[in-house]
Amino acid sequence: MKNPRVNAGRGGPARQGADDRGRAGALLAALRVRNFRLYAAGQAISLPGTWMQVVAQSWLVLQLTGSGTMVGLVAATQFLPVLLAGIYGGLIADRSDKRRLLIGTQSALGTLALVLGLLTVTHVIRVWMVFAVAAALGAVNSVDQPARQSFVPEMVGADLVQNAVSLNSVLTNAARAVGPAIAGLTIAAAGVGACFLANAASFTAVVAALARMRPGALEPAEPAGREPGQLREGLRYVLGAPGLLAPLLMMALVGTLAYEFQVALPLLAKVGLHGNASTYGFLTSAMGAGAVAGGLAVAGLGRAGLLPFTVAAAGFGAAILAAALVPSLGGELAALVVVGAFSTGFMATGNTTLQLTADPRFRGRVMALWSVTFTGSTPVGGPVVGLVADSLGPRYGLALGAVACLAAAVLGAVAVARMPPAERHARRPRQLEWRSYQQAHEPPS
Repeated sequence: MKNPRVNAGRGGPARQGADDRGRAGALLAALRVRNFRLYAAGQAISLPGTWMQVVAQSWLVLQLTGSGTMVGLVAATQFLPVLLAGIYGGLIADRSDKRRLLIGTQSALGTLALVLGLLTVTHVIRVWMVFAVAAALGAVNSVDQPARQSFVPEMVGADLVQNAVSLNSVLTNAARAVGPAIAGLTIAAAGVGACFLANAASFTAVVAALARMRPGALEPAEPAGREPGQLREGLRYVLGAPGLLAPLLMMALVGTLAYEFQVALPLLAKVGLHGNASTYGFLTSAMGAGAVAGGLAVAGLGRAGLLPFTVAAAGFGAAILAAALVPSLGGELAALVVVGAFSTGFMATGNTTLQLTADPRFRGRVMALWSVTFTGSTPVGGPVVGLVADSLGPRYGLALGAVACLAAAVLGAVAVARMPPAERHARRPRQLEWRSYQQAHEPPS
């Protein structure tokens, strides 16, 4: 009789190696698509520059004013256009050739970074100029964000949406790990303006990648025609779809009060930890390092839906609460690694849930609402978190975000309990929500 232990030992390593290669292939599946490879390459160059600008802009406002509230107000100004016009930006995305639209928006963002850099290095920058550029950035982003997010399924197809969204989150957060640290060193060596100029140059990579794509290999959704009432139609569609409404309400709560790290972390670095721009860069980089791990985990798991989204919200809240309580720099860096991991898990799971649930003809408007609840809520949350951090201390600003996440988890748990078990996960594209919408709004015969 053969020894099963011996046979397992002989076959085990080879089989394990094959399994490992299979898992690695599944983890990077979207990169087999040429157009997405080009897109990812452009993002890998551009996103670190974007994070450099995030750090530099917050630090510039602190240098000019010394006020955490002003940092929050500048952030609010940048995201106010997303709040006010984000749904219209989604409608523009639904009506447009998204690749050409993105070439235009990315070029505009690079130009604005160049303007801010030149104003800074020539020492003519004033706070009102930062507000003006921030408002212009927000106006462009109100179109760019829904266009970018709804462009992902057109590049990779429905089967690879979650993998592509997760890999894009990995790129974003790898940039978060690298960009702020580079920004801190750049500010120390060459000044804040150099960060803006570097970001402006990085946009050439994205524009070149979009230009080199093969349009024939894309899977574009049928463009929405120009008809009256399309914005209201999109809102009615979401209100009639519990699988879309609950995640958007959760993100509205979390986006308003938890994703205000660009307000809380510079104050924590300067006031709470008695550091400088480099300290702020390292805090943001620690968060980014954890976010890379979180993004890879989500890409490998392949789970989406309201139930995983609710679990991610609870974990995100617990991690932020721990970061608010840790007293030392070393402990804070470790805590922010965990915060970053749950942050990406929460974002990627929610994004994928909406991408898979929304009907393609409404996807731009749905993802615009996602942008509104995430970045568009900053005009409300940024000043609130800045005021709390100024008045009570930056750790209280973080704790406020933790409470918001835990409240969102409770909201999600209530919604999950009311859903049929089969609808608590979104593993594949579903037309259920669109059919329900049609049935509810079809004219009487």
